[in-house]
Amino acid sequence: MMTVTNNTCGGQPVSLANLRAVREVCTRHRLPLFLDACRFAENAWFIKLREPEFASWSVRDIARAMFDLADGATISAKKDGLVNIGGLLLLKDPALFERASNLLILTEGFITYGGLAGRDLEAMAQGFSEVLEEDYLSYRIRSVEYLGEKLLAAGVRIIEPPGGHAIYIDAAHFCPHIPRAQFPGQSLVCGLYTHAGIRSCEIGSVMAGPKPATPPAMELVRLALPRRAYTQSHFDYVAEACAELFESRQSLRGLRITDAPAVLRHFTAKFEEV
Repeated sequence: MMTVTNNTCGGQPVSLANLRAVREVCTRHRLPLFLDACRFAENAWFIKLREPEFASWSVRDIARAMFDLADGATISAKKDGLVNIGGLLLLKDPALFERASNLLILTEGFITYGGLAGRDLEAMAQGFSEVLEEDYLSYRIRSVEYLGEKLLAAGVRIIEPPGGHAIYIDAAHFCPHIPRAQFPGQSLVCGLYTHAGIRSCEIGSVMAGPKPATPPAMELVRLALPRRAYTQSHFDYVAEACAELFESRQSLRGLRITDAPAVLRHFTAKFEEV
């Protein structure tokens, strides 16, 4: 499964050359290739901007080329579907499609609605059309860049270049006095919320689990941007609040986990300050 764009690595895009190479490997080994395509339109827009071969292509045609390389895809419609609920499972294999359809009837509802209201289905269909409009994508990506530029100007280190759906703050740089064992990313998440009411997400040692096979290379905090919700003044507020907290970052304290499930602890773990 290829995630386009890459959610845990700064929202960076996957090139079409990369997808083609993975397709060749999967074909050679008779393996299906699936896309985690919640942000497929943003990925297609980056391909258009950054790959000279596709500069003259429409985003819609690039998206079609991406999906043509896959055997299926999963899509959370709350991202590039521009809606507040729902998702898609796309399958090329007719037999697998039939199996999934039968399971859907048992668990969510008939294939024509899949547990969703008709209103939500109509909104999703409209969203998947509008998300490929290049004026929208240009504004969306520019909004992310704008927030990134503000943070960089304040001395806050982020993953560069900014990705398509979020800004990723380098929490280890933000909180150099907090050791990894005390979760600097989660400390920054709590600090942003208590200081300014900004909700964010740790992508680092908490998310990786208690004994990861490969510890995360970076301690990150993700500032994900909801669709069609925020204005420039909201981004200015976030940037100013981050800058204020950065100036007083020594006040942030490390954390210890007091309660956590066996898996996926980053969703429900509880912490206290050290």
